[in-house]
Amino acid sequence: MHVAPVGGTAVQDHVALAEIELCGDLIIAASAAHEDRLSLESIDEVLKVAEERNERYESS
Repeated sequence: MHVAPVGGTAVQDHVALAEIELCGDLIIAASAAHEDRLSLESIDEVLKVAEERNERYESS
């Protein structure tokens, strides 16, 4: 069995951390919502889909 050495060797997966943050944002939005489910528009707003899309088109 291989055990990671103790001390400062943590590896961060930035993509995984970003996905976890987005999931957290969705959970917070869902818990604050008045309806049973978030609409697709609400999900896009939480995930900032429109902002990301605009940034891509502006940089092209």
